[in-house]
Amino acid sequence: MTTATRASTPAGLEAADSRRPSTLTLAILIIAVIGLGDASYLTYVHYNGLQGLICLGAHHGHSSCETVQSSVYSKLDGVPVALLGLIGYVALLLSLLVRGELGRAAGFGVTLIGFGFSAYLTYREIFTIKAICEWCVGSAVCLTVLLILTGVRFLRSDPLPA
Repeated sequence: MTTATRASTPAGLEAADSRRPSTLTLAILIIAVIGLGDASYLTYVHYNGLQGLICLGAHHGHSSCETVQSSVYSKLDGVPVALLGLIGYVALLLSLLVRGELGRAAGFGVTLIGFGFSAYLTYREIFTIKAICEWCVGSAVCLTVLLILTGVRFLRSDPLPA
């Protein structure tokens, strides 16, 4: 590739590498898979009756995660928020398969909604439930990082491979 062509290629993306995901897309993929694992675990534990919930914090004789997971805020209209998180991470991963602006916008939109809902739930953990679930914090951290990464990807128009 010539110097003139390389200079006109945005953000160092090379035509020969157009089939390979960018570093930004790989970072989104990795963080989303970590979040998916977190949400999968919490969904499994929810449907398993909170049996096997591993959490470090203690709150009035049982784990702080159990306090949060059994609170009224752990469900939205009867649907466990862990399941909603699981669906959100799957939707984000699927958006990475959609080419062009639609895929970038969908990824950012899904992440923005997840981040906002996670921020609300974190507020409820701190000020209403008065217990912190480490798994929920892990998902909140993943969503915060993903919001930044998908926002950059959307604004930068970082293309996906063919």
